[in-house]
Amino acid sequence: MTTAITLATPADASKTLALIAAFHAEYGLDMTDEARAAALAPLLAGSPHGAVWLFGPTMAPTGYVIITFGWSMEMGGMDAFVDELYIRPPVRKRGIASEVLSAIAGSLRDVGVKALHLEVDRDDEATQRLYSRAHFKMRDRYALMTREL
Repeated sequence: MTTAITLATPADASKTLALIAAFHAEYGLDMTDEARAAALAPLLAGSPHGAVWLFGPTMAPTGYVIITFGWSMEMGGMDAFVDELYIRPPVRKRGIASEVLSAIAGSLRDVGVKALHLEVDRDDEATQRLYSRAHFKMRDRYALMTREL
């Protein structure tokens, strides 16, 4: 492993929020800075519902991943979801995402997580190839559906 990966804490809030804002801007996700901060704070404070990892140099991370936790009868216990994964554009296509996903998956497996899920755009073949290389598979029978509350 060549990429440093660190669990984010409340002290990392400002640099994490800057990365999240960049991700949201790139993908057209409409959320206020206040809403982002409110959603992030519990994860940085140790919420059992999820965690945030920063990767790259400590002072200027190159990206982040947010993992959230749930429970699945089908998977036989705790499962996790890659809620967001972002890498700054200048350092993409260097294997960082694969490295981070592999390390995080190994750590989650070691603490009993049974499955790691993620979303990918159906038309984004390059990202699908990245996730396939990281051992994710499309599920033939399932599509994610959402009801906002």
